[in-house]
Amino acid sequence: MNSMPFDGIVTKAVTEDLQATLTDGRINKIYQPTNTELLITVRNNRKNFTLLLSVHPSYSRFHLTEEKFQNPEQPPMFCMHMRKYLNGGFIREITQDGLERIVTFKIQTWDELGITNFHYLVAEIMGRHSNIILLDPNQEKIIDSMKHIPPFQNRYRTVLPGHEYVYPPSQNKYNPLEITEDEFYQRIDFNAGKIDRQIVQTVDGFSPFIAREVTKRAQLGNRKKYWKHFLDIRNEIKAKQYVPTIYQNEREDFHVISLQKHTGERNSFANIHDMLDTFFSGKAERDRVQQQTRDLRRFIENELKKNERKLTIHHRTLENAKDAQKYQKYGELLTAHMYQVKQGDKNITVIDYYDPEQNEITIPLKQDETPSENAQRFFNRYRKLQAAHKRSQIEIQKTKAEIAYFEQLLQQLKQARIEDIEEIREELREEGYLRKQKRSRKRKQKKPKPEQFISSEGIPIYVGRNNRQNDYLTQRLANRTDVWLHTKDIPGSHVVIRSNNPGDDTLYEAAVLAAYYSRAQQSESVPVDYTEVRYVNKPRGAKPGFVTYVNEQTLFVTPSEEIVKNLKENVE
Repeated sequence: MNSMPFDGIVTKAVTEDLQATLTDGRINKIYQPTNTELLITVRNNRKNFTLLLSVHPSYSRFHLTEEKFQNPEQPPMFCMHMRKYLNGGFIREITQDGLERIVTFKIQTWDELGITNFHYLVAEIMGRHSNIILLDPNQEKIIDSMKHIPPFQNRYRTVLPGHEYVYPPSQNKYNPLEITEDEFYQRIDFNAGKIDRQIVQTVDGFSPFIAREVTKRAQLGNRKKYWKHFLDIRNEIKAKQYVPTIYQNEREDFHVISLQKHTGERNSFANIHDMLDTFFSGKAERDRVQQQTRDLRRFIENELKKNERKLTIHHRTLENAKDAQKYQKYGELLTAHMYQVKQGDKNITVIDYYDPEQNEITIPLKQDETPSENAQRFFNRYRKLQAAHKRSQIEIQKTKAEIAYFEQLLQQLKQARIEDIEEIREELREEGYLRKQKRSRKRKQKKPKPEQFISSEGIPIYVGRNNRQNDYLTQRLANRTDVWLHTKDIPGSHVVIRSNNPGDDTLYEAAVLAAYYSRAQQSESVPVDYTEVRYVNKPRGAKPGFVTYVNEQTLFVTPSEEIVKNLKENVE
């Protein structure tokens, strides 16, 4: 993610928009949903705006957002300090230093005596070095920061409460809005190649992404041509001729400068915040989910492999058990011809009474056993294989159920939200797969909360995001006559329409949700079964989330993220 183009130019575009939108706005609420994200609700011009500041190592950024976040029950200490010093304050200035990715919010507050104070909130958007720092009225001392950096971690500057605020080290680059043509030529060796890298090392605020645009426009021309196209982009920045666009090629990128040489798909936005919201939507949460579920995924994948090996062994046992009838026949034929056998015989050839043509059959014998012992050995072998056959059939069904269960869990982890993870862990503890936690006092178990959507016809649709939610939704929340949906023979979520007679549009939208929240999310024409809840049954002793159903009909739909987002936006 190092070439992620949230560069100084994008920072400038966001800052300029925030200056027009938030200046003189009042800070009403401050939340810290994660250890890398801060949300500030600002009331201005009779509207509420939510400002997101993120120091995520891969997705650091700041912009207005419409996304919903799950806030912790107990706010972190940094959030508490932010509330103490900034709640109720007014944003008076938002400034960017040149084209650095460092933005300062000047916030006016009043103490208990009505005396005016100014505090400064500094957002340093620098990839894994990003930070949010609250400064005192003189901009000299650090009150607190989202990330604490002790002296042993960074020799250049310490970022800890009470320490002096030191500006990040200068990279000795030119401001691209001020650099002269001579300075441009002096710093760039046009015969050395890799001109895009040289531009990044020469001017501030240019990411490799936008520097490549300069070189593509120049098309290996002379130095005048490079300067001309550099000036074109500079003039676009100065004139604020921004075209917020997401670009799709081998990977997804975005920028506010229109890329003339881009050949892939592009999706332009009227608003820079909408573009950033769309681009980053869910990325940071998915990254957190992956980190928090790494051990769970590893455990489930190991259990899957273990059960797949068991299934192979059971099938092999079943194949070997096919010889059971042969040993029974040996025993019975040997018993019938016992008088012809003497101890020490290697084998005996007799008429096979079980063969319609009564052909002869040769029975192998153990020379050190009596004829009776040989016959008994065959009968014992027959009984063992018969028992193994029955046992293997039972074990194969159990193992297949285990495999289906773990495949379902794996699919749920891929689409889990932060709040779903603990429910999955608790389920594995209750099922005996994970060791139960020792708790000093018993906590009241939270009621599962399936995710809610609203159809285009205004009908609520619920989706279980894990097995606990699936069971709760189908067995307790849903009415008997509600419509229940699930992908046909594919691991996925339980979906319930809170209506006994939904319109075709609602039924289709619910089927899209069922397909989207299943292992077939990337497929087309996914079969989705639907029936009334009363025809759905959970067998006694079945795994969490497992049900059987009858009287179903089937729809074929293609999962659509756009439809899912629209249905979510309908929820007030």
